[in-house]
Amino acid sequence: MTLSATALRAVNRDDIADFHAVMMDAGMDARSSWMRTLPADLERSLFSPGSGGFLALSGAEPVGCVGYRPDGSDTLTLNKLATRPGARGIGLGRALGWQVEHVARAGGYGRVLLAVSQFNLEVVSFYEKLGYVVSNDLYAHANPSSPPPVVLVKAICAPQIGAEGSSPQSEDATQ
Repeated sequence: MTLSATALRAVNRDDIADFHAVMMDAGMDARSSWMRTLPADLERSLFSPGSGGFLALSGAEPVGCVGYRPDGSDTLTLNKLATRPGARGIGLGRALGWQVEHVARAGGYGRVLLAVSQFNLEVVSFYEKLGYVVSNDLYAHANPSSPPPVVLVKAICAPQIGAEGSSPQSEDATQ
């Protein structure tokens, strides 16, 4: 599988079962609140005002997913980023993250925030490579029955219109 053979598209309500299946197949530690996520939880999270997500498909097979939701006027939270084991190592997680960063830029958010479960700390370095830094921010959506997550943030610059005839700069083009 290659990234170029994978299509990313916005989720719709018909995708909830596929989105959930990708999450459950991602290999998260069973102690994580992630594993207690139900399809009804996804529907509320992905389809609340200002929220959404993306599904990655290899042909008709869902192989990755990511969600986002606003947390105040300056923060867009990236959540539920998952790839199936067979789809790892091709840049799919990075591409899904960039989609959320694009939504943040287009929406005028100043930063993207995400939380990493204490049972999944090996992914912190992945997010750091994408420009996220560990923060002391509290995660508003933390599950009270789980240990506090590690919060990471990344500053996002809204597109700037340059001189006449120039196009907005994209942060993705420089990464």
